[in-house]
Amino acid sequence: MLLAWTGAVLIGIALGMLGSGGSILTVPILVYLVGEPDKLAIAESLAVVGLIALVGAVPYGLRRQIDWASVVWFGLPGMAGTYLGAYLSQWLPGVWQLGLFALVMLLAAYFMFRPQKLTGQPQPRKRSPFKIGLEGLGVGILTGLVGVGGGFLIVPALVLLGGLPMHLAVGTSLLVIALKSGAGFYKYLHLLPEQGYSVHWDVVLLFAALGVAGSFLGGRIAAGIPQLGLRRGFAGFLVLMGAFILWQNLPRFWHG
Repeated sequence: MLLAWTGAVLIGIALGMLGSGGSILTVPILVYLVGEPDKLAIAESLAVVGLIALVGAVPYGLRRQIDWASVVWFGLPGMAGTYLGAYLSQWLPGVWQLGLFALVMLLAAYFMFRPQKLTGQPQPRKRSPFKIGLEGLGVGILTGLVGVGGGFLIVPALVLLGGLPMHLAVGTSLLVIALKSGAGFYKYLHLLPEQGYSVHWDVVLLFAALGVAGSFLGGRIAAGIPQLGLRRGFAGFLVLMGAFILWQNLPRFWHG
């Protein structure tokens, strides 16, 4: 269990150092270090990610660095999408959810290895609530199916599609992740008993607490390390982890 606790701290450190992408470690740590069944790990991941994101959003809210219009246009469709994704998961075998999760890890690695230049002010543009809502819905469905926060997709969407400056996009993304994760986890709470599972609240709360502590530590560590190098190093790790998950589950894919 010590390895699992260490993994929980690493989730927070990665989030603190990178701002996004760290929560993608939650599912594999719950599956391979804690020994949770895949469907239960995905559901509990939403709770862990949501709690960490909610705590992380508080300082941004106190500094008024959350764009509430984007929370409405992106977050509410995202909540609906996550609820829908969790609902659809009951017809998707756990092994296929893990396979989709591995593909999401590879997608996240791509975004991190070739990060968009988001540090400058976005180009003035007319923001389309419909496009923002559609993006939120799509990311939400993915969140509900595989249990990731999706920050690596949300931040670029808010900046490039929504026209937000970075200091608003990060805080807004954290609150959106918390809302989406809460909606998806709420649906899983109704689905899990039907599938013979029950949430291990001790694991969820411990992982969330260690993740929050790790995020503060990660923020301090990141201060003296170039972000591009960090992101590309983490991208390489995600490629290896995604390939490992696919390789581990290949026999299950072939045999149903």
